[in-house]
Amino acid sequence: MDISKKRITVTGGKGFLGMHLVRKLREDRGCKNVSIADLPEYDLRILEDIKRMFDDQNPDIIIHLAAVVGGIGANRKNPGKFFYDNAIMGIQLMNEAYLRKIEKFVALGTACCYPKFTPVPFKEENLWNGYPEETNAPYGLAKKMLLVQAQAYRQQYGFNAIFLLPVNLNGPADNFDPESSHVIPALIKKCIDAKENGNNHITVWGTGKVSREFLYVEDAADAIILATERYDKSDPVNISAGFEIKIKDLVELIAKLTNFKGKVIWDTTKPDGQPRRCLDTSKATKEFEFRAKVKFEEGLEKTIDWYINSRKQRD
Repeated sequence: MDISKKRITVTGGKGFLGMHLVRKLREDRGCKNVSIADLPEYDLRILEDIKRMFDDQNPDIIIHLAAVVGGIGANRKNPGKFFYDNAIMGIQLMNEAYLRKIEKFVALGTACCYPKFTPVPFKEENLWNGYPEETNAPYGLAKKMLLVQAQAYRQQYGFNAIFLLPVNLNGPADNFDPESSHVIPALIKKCIDAKENGNNHITVWGTGKVSREFLYVEDAADAIILATERYDKSDPVNISAGFEIKIKDLVELIAKLTNFKGKVIWDTTKPDGQPRRCLDTSKATKEFEFRAKVKFEEGLEKTIDWYINSRKQRD
């Protein structure tokens, strides 16, 4: 599909991934008609706002990034909100897209959709072999329902909806709010705050023994664009770099890159979350030739530099 002349709506286009995706659609693909559906103009939990968005923007393609997200702490505080908001937003949006006969719907899921004890690396065919990790199951299952809807609508109506499964992202303009941030921005902020405040330690949740996988945000945007152009099947596809790092090693790396030399205190009363997380990337490579380009440490350095510069600008 040549998307350069298509009318594309990116939900959540003001967010972390959305701003990078919108820029790449315009600059890398020459897309002239890219619109954003995001708060406060459109509350996509409300059907009337969804309908108004379609009336206003008349998209050929929807790329649905909008989500209510956060780290383990935010998931534990808001399981009901994370389930309802994500489920109702996606279900109503995809149904209205079907009713309006748009050409393609690209739904973003999450690695949290996978069962807690999935064999590593996670393969798409194992997606239904167990219950997700408990701390983020409501969020993961709400997102997983979009895969069920996409496959059901393709089967019954011939509706072209695809479902992508990204891992945690990192990069410039990430969310550094301690109430809702994921692990990388949370750790960067902890280390830099400790240095500035003269503290000789930071406290980190869990044991540090679990592993996670991270993808640089611009690589994720590239993957979404390639899938939008080239992938039209019902099977879900992982979007990742295909590697994992233990949280303990991640903390040590971020401390080194931020030049924090203090002590790390592990709060083992807090949950670790899923024991391991690393996704198999072979399907994305086979189906639309996606391979991550940015090395993990390089991406971390860019994220840290952006955060330090943004603090200076605020000051």
